Amino acid sequence: MREEQGDKAAAGPARGEAGMNPRLGEILEAAARTVVYDGAEGPQVSYGGELHVGVDLGTAYTVLVVLDEAMVPIAGAYRFSQVVRDGVVLDYMGAIKTVKELKAQVEARLGRPLESAATAYPPGVALAEVRATGYVLQGAGLECSRLVDEATAASTLLQVGSGVVVDVGGGTTKLAVIEEGEVVYTADEPTGGTHFTLVVSGAMGIPFMEAEALKTNAAEQARLFPAVKPVMEKVATIVSRHVAPFRPARIYLCGGSARFPGMARVIEEATGIPTCIPGEPLFVTPIGIAMSNFAGETAPLR
Repeated sequence: MREEQGDKAAAGPARGEAGMNPRLGEILEAAARTVVYDGAEGPQVSYGGELHVGVDLGTAYTVLVVLDEAMVPIAGAYRFSQVVRDGVVLDYMGAIKTVKELKAQVEARLGRPLESAATAYPPGVALAEVRATGYVLQGAGLECSRLVDEATAASTLLQVGSGVVVDVGGGTTKLAVIEEGEVVYTADEPTGGTHFTLVVSGAMGIPFMEAEALKTNAAEQARLFPAVKPVMEKVATIVSRHVAPFRPARIYLCGGSARFPGMARVIEEATGIPTCIPGEPLFVTPIGIAMSNFAGETAPLR
């Protein structure tokens, strides 16, 4: 079952605002309908045009999303998967297995094979680790068409004119400062959803996976907020330190950890910068990755 996104008040510009992708709301709403969680049944798709495929190997979630030629999501799948840490593929065979299984689920809905995909990496990761993500795709039967950094992928979808795109993932917080439509600075530091889970685990005295289930249960999140708020404030500290020289007008939050209710409010209060969540934050980066995938292109992996 899909987890409910919190922070409704901060999710304002889902249909775009000045300086953002005017089709953002349409695209994210399509993703919410068509990208399904961990083996859940999704709608069958009848589409014969060009496909754009993106694979996001995250610390907590692996997401595979398919766009049509208009760059609108038509299918996809995601699951909780701890095969990557801080941008490094720790469980290579597990990562291949996960991507291969998600690929098979999506192909069954499309009635056609997926042949290539783009994938992404956190800013600052060593070249060998960047290439490893491409090799995971190859091992799963997908030609790796392009490797992009995650913060830039998110900004590709959002099309922010100016501001900061902050992707709070499972293990790290990634950000891209954008000025006049161009990414002028990127950064990546540890702290993300895994740290939320570790705090919950310690506070409640329960195993990690039980804490993960509790953290993503909408009915429990208000009770857990005081425990995870310090982690949110640490994210805000990371953002503040990196963006101080740029004085951005707005922060755009994405990534699975941005789903936790209160996240945008804490970031805004701590940084003093207006902060919003543009629609379903988990799918922003995977869709941006898929927008970089074009048939016939091949990423250099050697």
